[in-house]
Amino acid sequence: MIRMLLTMMTVFAVMTAHADDKEKSDVEKRIAPVGQVYIAGAEPVAAAPTGPRSGEQVYQSACAACHGAGIMGAPKFGDAGAWAARVDKGMDVLAKNAIGGFNAMPAKGGCVACSDDEIKLAIEYMVDGSK
Repeated sequence: MIRMLLTMMTVFAVMTAHADDKEKSDVEKRIAPVGQVYIAGAEPVAAAPTGPRSGEQVYQSACAACHGAGIMGAPKFGDAGAWAARVDKGMDVLAKNAIGGFNAMPAKGGCVACSDDEIKLAIEYMVDGSK
């Protein structure tokens, strides 16, 4: 009987010790730092420049929501008929309307992080994909 009690106590002690290690590990993961504090005079760490995104990348992230389905009067990607009259006006007019906004489309299609050049690349991508 005493052996059985000692065995049970040993098993319990081992199990709780392991649980404490796991809990400690979980807590350490949850409270780990997620960033750094900038200290005046320290050299700031700059993000590596990624360069302009491709027309397809801009289309996928900002334009596809409307142009993918052709909603709210947006010419649908791949529909040559829907794009024909717009393309006939020229790329400069398309760029001006896309950058400044036109009808239901907000300026830059709502992509405030997009440069004018990226918007132009997205227009070229959509026009090329709709021929």
